Amino acid sequence: MNGTAPPAAADPRALLLSLYRAAVERALPEQGLAGALPAPPAKGRTVVVGAGKAGGAMAAALDAAWPADAPLSGLVVTRYGHVPPAWRQRPGRLEVVEASHPVPDAAGQAAAERILQSVRGLSADDLVIALISGGGSALLSLPAPGLSLADKQAVNQALLASGAAIDEMNGVRKHLSAIKGGRLAQAAAPARVLTLLISDVPGDDPAVIASGPTVPDASTCADALATCRRYGIELPAAARQGLESGAFETPKPGDACFRGHEWKLIATPQASLEAASDRARALGLPAHILSDEIEGESREVGKVHAALARAVARRGAPFARPCVILSGGETTVTLRPRAPGAARGRGGRATEFLLGCAIALQGQAGVHVLAADTDGIDGIEDNAGAIVAPDTLARAAALSLKPAERLDANDAYGFFSALGDLVHTGPTFTNVNDFRALLVL
Repeated sequence: MNGTAPPAAADPRALLLSLYRAAVERALPEQGLAGALPAPPAKGRTVVVGAGKAGGAMAAALDAAWPADAPLSGLVVTRYGHVPPAWRQRPGRLEVVEASHPVPDAAGQAAAERILQSVRGLSADDLVIALISGGGSALLSLPAPGLSLADKQAVNQALLASGAAIDEMNGVRKHLSAIKGGRLAQAAAPARVLTLLISDVPGDDPAVIASGPTVPDASTCADALATCRRYGIELPAAARQGLESGAFETPKPGDACFRGHEWKLIATPQASLEAASDRARALGLPAHILSDEIEGESREVGKVHAALARAVARRGAPFARPCVILSGGETTVTLRPRAPGAARGRGGRATEFLLGCAIALQGQAGVHVLAADTDGIDGIEDNAGAIVAPDTLARAAALSLKPAERLDANDAYGFFSALGDLVHTGPTFTNVNDFRALLVL
């Protein structure tokens, strides 16, 4: 049975942006980090290490919560432009440096080398606090023996363009690394290690988040090779040899180096979806969470969401309208072949999802959709995401924009930019992955 839309629905764009902000606010490090901290060690040192898009904000939250009279030192690496402004103006006790994402660079390699060195030689009286968030896999880049940074960059770029799922990509990354896949914890032994995590992966597996530098790795060299074969990833000779021989194997569950270690999730995609759901209900709209673990090709996931929204709009099933439908997870974009000389299209997971969704919606009345990355950056672009409205296709036609052609060219950014429908937030200083909200009136 359908009801009357509440006053908040009079401005669908503002309503959708409000839900996105609620999701992001719930994932900010200051919301959950302080309560996860232990007391300072009675005898030893406290060394902080970390990597990820939320690294700067996590460092600031820890510094603020840690007793002023307790020693604290360490190094955290985050993405360029992702250090909170307040920290830039007045740094705390921890050092925060920046590096490249999603393709690693020399700055990330230098930071990884320093981080690995900072935990060597610690004692059982010492405490290591690892601040790990999404993006840390590229930012914490230290090639395995025999590999160069250029080797890692080439493999990483191929993985990003392949359509591989995040757990598959990270399974390869950790086996070609000297610091990920539990090797950072291995270097810190016998110190106690507490890992605080902001999850950006379906299922919230600590071994997948940033390729698990401080947690055991159950995947194998054989798994990494299988992923490369599945997606046609060409490996440098040294990488292939290290994987085939097992020389690049990672420390496994049960390894003594993990004895006494703890990990805690301080922000998750599900918690952010619940925060958005609570905001929707406070505004008078029923809200339904599909899942925080949705994966698949972005454009195809967009089609499926569109089919659901059309069913609700036309038949009032499986949900009565008005309502909000929420989902999260991490979709993928497989780059299509380009014609010789053609420019590469622009766009990340969120905009490609939305373009596929808009085409499938066919201008369905009453349906408005927002998709955005919770870190404020969709792929490598300057937008967080975009918004689709019932008149999106009509406005595109008036500008001679051809949605299907733009989708084939992986140019969703160009499509929504021409319409003025991109969402720009700048870095949010957290990252719990994709956020999608469908408003059906």
